[in-house]
Amino acid sequence: MAEPKTRGKLKIFMGYAAGVGKTYQMLEEGQELKARGVDVVIGYFEPHGRKDTIAKTEGLEMIPRKKLTYRDCTFEEMDTEAILARRPQVCLVDEFPHTNVPGSERAKRWEDVMALLEAGISVLTTMNIQHLESLNDQIWHITNVRVRETIPDWVVQQADEVVMTDVTPRALLHRLERGVVYPKEKAQQALLNFFREQTLVALRELALRQAAHEVEHRMETGVSADGDTPVSAGTAARVKIVVLVTAAPETAMLIRRTKRVSDFLGAECFAVTVQPAGALNGLAPKDREAIEKFLNFARNLHIETRILEGGDPASALVDFARRNGIQQIFLAKPRERSWLPLFSRDLVQRVVQQARDMQVVIVSEREDAAAR
Repeated sequence: MAEPKTRGKLKIFMGYAAGVGKTYQMLEEGQELKARGVDVVIGYFEPHGRKDTIAKTEGLEMIPRKKLTYRDCTFEEMDTEAILARRPQVCLVDEFPHTNVPGSERAKRWEDVMALLEAGISVLTTMNIQHLESLNDQIWHITNVRVRETIPDWVVQQADEVVMTDVTPRALLHRLERGVVYPKEKAQQALLNFFREQTLVALRELALRQAAHEVEHRMETGVSADGDTPVSAGTAARVKIVVLVTAAPETAMLIRRTKRVSDFLGAECFAVTVQPAGALNGLAPKDREAIEKFLNFARNLHIETRILEGGDPASALVDFARRNGIQQIFLAKPRERSWLPLFSRDLVQRVVQQARDMQVVIVSEREDAAAR
């Protein structure tokens, strides 16, 4: 009888911007592991023309990329199947949040990494803080850039180790000016986006806070450095939160914000929508598509979803919260001119009135972002 496979270990090198040294540090550790006799391969490496980083790949086996054709163009992706067939002990994978080209076996690179871990292959990988799903709205507010490639928080929380790779914004800008991060033309473009000093300071602060949160999370849940199974988080695990899902555009922001709060509290989280027939079939196609998209988004973040039956959304929501021992209800602040009867100021007021024994949190979009 074959022995059950031991899941591989996941280590994430996280930074707040390109050029802080995540990939360099990952490759350096790969070289150290190889020197100790560990079977290490590079599954995917993005050089960006950085000579010092490229030099760190010397002597490490690199798995050739898979070529895929999409819309008459050829793309190169990590060949996950080739890595699985090769079965190294450790695989180095750059750019964890990457979206694979259509036609790939999996939609996201983090899903490829999960396949490697399940096969017993340990992975070292890299990402920036702006790709964490729950921070998407905050990043937009800081940078005026909407990050499209994101990783669900639960994926990062499953990591056995998260290492913050840090340099000061001033030092990073100096690297950019010397051409270490990007070629001259791309460096000039970068200075107009993520590489403004004020933006880098804010991103770094966010990354350092996230690092502190990761440490606190591992201490509270009993996750040890070697990735042992977590123990109970204590009383925090009994906190429960519910978020109301509607077809309104701000629902994605609301779900992200609620998930981040629930993660900080170690809370159980629900996402519910209230429909008169207890199903989405009776909705207009546009509304049904929007709600289905938001419910799927919530599930992807490991939030339990429900479709509640009720003619009065406020009463159905509060009743669900009370029956399930939920202490906090999260609602989006309605816009001045809401086009959804369900998503109105009257609804928010009625929830507040009926849920006097609970905390009702009304979440608004950040003013700068909402105005764009």
